[in-house]
Amino acid sequence: MFACPTLAGTRTPFREDATRLVHIALIAHSRHPIAEPFAGGLESMTWHLARALLRRGHEVTLFAAEGSEPVEGLHRLQVEPLRLSERAQRDPSMPALEMVQSHHAYLQVLRQLARHPGIDLVHNNSLHYLPLVMAETVPAPMLTTLHTPPTPWLESALGVVRADGMRFAAVSEHTADSWGHLVDADVLPNGVDTDLWTPGPGGDDLVWSGRMVPEKAPHHAIEAARRAGMRLRLAGPVSDPGYFRSEVEPLLHDDVTYVGHLDRDELTALVGSSAAALVTPVWDEPYGLVAAEALACGTPVAGYARGGLPEVVGPHVGRLVAADDVAALAEALPEVVRLSRSAARRHALERCSLDVMVERYLQVYALTALRDAA
Repeated sequence: MFACPTLAGTRTPFREDATRLVHIALIAHSRHPIAEPFAGGLESMTWHLARALLRRGHEVTLFAAEGSEPVEGLHRLQVEPLRLSERAQRDPSMPALEMVQSHHAYLQVLRQLARHPGIDLVHNNSLHYLPLVMAETVPAPMLTTLHTPPTPWLESALGVVRADGMRFAAVSEHTADSWGHLVDADVLPNGVDTDLWTPGPGGDDLVWSGRMVPEKAPHHAIEAARRAGMRLRLAGPVSDPGYFRSEVEPLLHDDVTYVGHLDRDELTALVGSSAAALVTPVWDEPYGLVAAEALACGTPVAGYARGGLPEVVGPHVGRLVAADDVAALAEALPEVVRLSRSAARRHALERCSLDVMVERYLQVYALTALRDAA
């Protein structure tokens, strides 16, 4: 039910050999800019997809948060900032300002798309309910990618619109299953640019990368590395300073170092020069982007078998243990570091690459347009 579809020879305007190229509007999150180093998988996926579509000759319009990286040839949807009167701000029922700002931004975006004559398809990557609720006001068909497990706002919106005439994708089987009570979603895993995430020589140390937040649990990685008697390097933004100060910083020593929030080239070099990558979420990650990035660098993965991670890491390129089992993770490391780096790289090229992701999306774009035309 959730397999990625194929077109079986159908000729559509979304293929590279088509007689015309199409104009695709991408809607991203209004909170985090689409710029490196990315805040998460949604931002990375949207940025890489936009650039890949442009390289294939398509016209692309993007809405994203202020501060997003400019891309040559990319059109931008601009919105006016929210300016509330003093009286409105004093309203005792005033919700969180960020929520009102997002609502204000997406109202403008959907109104612009409703009046845009040249858009052939809207690809919604936001986490907001308005694109779903207002989809019927936009002449172009809409595809929505589900990047997270169900949230109250999105689930409420889908309960109202009942997904009539819409098409959905999910970043993993796990994510598709979690939304299965409301929609059937095509599974289109995120991809990493294997021309940028390149193989490294390996090394003696372990690596952990990601946002420094409790749900990513870098403190689990530290404990596992110490139990295995291996050095560990941590990289990523300190998104929760309180957690970092109380749970991570006291554990840093000569054998465990925090190297900062690196740019992609620096992080690629770090991951590629590591013996294995630790991935230790204590929640069900929708996909597992850091694992795909590690494999693209030829670095095998040790992590927890939860969320979408088992769909990214196969037994020939890593080992996954029961969730939160730090002892088992440590015990797996001697075996993981001996796994083939070339096999890890090959797995990333075949299963986790940007090219694979883009081709799958082009197929689903075509099917979305065909269903809308019918």
